[in-house]
Amino acid sequence: MSKYVGAIDQGTTSTRFIIFDHTSNPVAAAQKEHEQIFPQPGWVEHDATEIWVRTQEVINAALAKAAIKPDEIAAIGITNQRETTVVWERATGKPISNALVWQDTRTSDICRELAEQGGQDRFRLKTGLPLATYFSGPKIQWILDNVDGARARAEAGKLLFGNMDTWLIWNLTGGPSGGVHVTDVTNASRTMLMNLNTLQWDAELLDAMDVPPKMLPQIKSSSEEYGQATGALRGVMIAGDLGDQQAALFGQTCFSSGEAKNTYGTGCFLLVNTGNAVVHSKHGLITTVAYRIGEQRTVYALEGSIAIAGALVQWLRDNLGIIEHAPDVEGLARSVHDNGGIYFVPAFSGLYAPYWKDNARGVIVGMTRYVNKGHIARATLEAAAYQTREIVEAMQKDTNTQISILKVDGGMVANELLMQFQADLLGIPTVRPSVPETTSLGAAYAAGLAAGFWENEDGLRKHWHQDKAWQPVLPKDQREHLYGEWLKAVTRTFDWVE
Repeated sequence: MSKYVGAIDQGTTSTRFIIFDHTSNPVAAAQKEHEQIFPQPGWVEHDATEIWVRTQEVINAALAKAAIKPDEIAAIGITNQRETTVVWERATGKPISNALVWQDTRTSDICRELAEQGGQDRFRLKTGLPLATYFSGPKIQWILDNVDGARARAEAGKLLFGNMDTWLIWNLTGGPSGGVHVTDVTNASRTMLMNLNTLQWDAELLDAMDVPPKMLPQIKSSSEEYGQATGALRGVMIAGDLGDQQAALFGQTCFSSGEAKNTYGTGCFLLVNTGNAVVHSKHGLITTVAYRIGEQRTVYALEGSIAIAGALVQWLRDNLGIIEHAPDVEGLARSVHDNGGIYFVPAFSGLYAPYWKDNARGVIVGMTRYVNKGHIARATLEAAAYQTREIVEAMQKDTNTQISILKVDGGMVANELLMQFQADLLGIPTVRPSVPETTSLGAAYAAGLAAGFWENEDGLRKHWHQDKAWQPVLPKDQREHLYGEWLKAVTRTFDWVE
């Protein structure tokens, strides 16, 4: 009997391969970063070929580290940065351009043109999404319109589209030599091309964005057998596929309606399970597919998406040189007692939920000569907490329920100063699980369920354990004053780009 399940976690800044045992504990892992490419302001790209190379490297490294053979692995799950768009040649597997990352804003003109008929919510009833540069459909259109000969080749069936899950599954299962061209319902729901009710590509949406259906992957459930891997994982079934935030929801075992989690990674993403109901937001959130396990009914979610969270810490490190390593930000932030009266609104790619303003840009407000780099570090961390509170308030209005605890995960949850401030700002406990890699774990769960490695979701709940909880201690009047100042700061980002 197989002893393990593996998960490939292809994120915005790095790719990981983690191997889990039957008790959900990681037994081996490897991680490698890839280049962030910024050709001009607002543009963000990745080299998809580099990401495929990094994926193979981390698979080999983790297998070697634990001396695990492929036949000991029951199945592999994939989880990925969503929306990031790759178009490649069917015959060669060569991308025709760099991948357009979810943070990229070059499609703003396309989105504005689409919004001329029906406004920003033109497709919301079908897709759950506002017209925004965030999503894949306009990115595909931009590539086909701006790469020489791309549209004609796509219409002839010579090009394929995929988000990073599709790109990796296609390559893992053989690439040009029989690679399986599939995606799952969670990733498809972020393209703005899938109908949330039918779970199929929608002809009206494809026509509006001028996307040839021949280039699209087949939409599958999040947990089923897609195809066998080649290479280092030869013979292992690829059997799980979830967008990263849905994978984190699944890994946190938020299987019941009303259960929520917040992931603090490159961005910040708060999801609440809404069961089998498609709930349309009236407060700036998006409606998305949470997961679909095999032939079971589809589970949906409301999501609040924040573009910049951990990426702001990286910006302090890479662009300003204020810190040498990302974890150093906590010590620097603790060198001061508060934010010194400054607020950092990181609208580098515009504002996502709940505002959806692609013409906003980042600001630091409240600057005086008193402010030092410690205050900037503290304001950097606090920005993630303030943005999260805006999402929580919108979510409570949409669902007419109160969130009593917030399950948290992602790289930033190791930062205890941030976790305490988050609890203070929300007035509810924040809870960190014992296995922090919940995104990878969610993909492993989906694959393991398809392979029979785990029996059902109820059994998975038993594997979730609390590592630490933070209780709110900040008086309510102070909390509300700070939050009011933040909301004022946010308005200063509006309409910066003409």
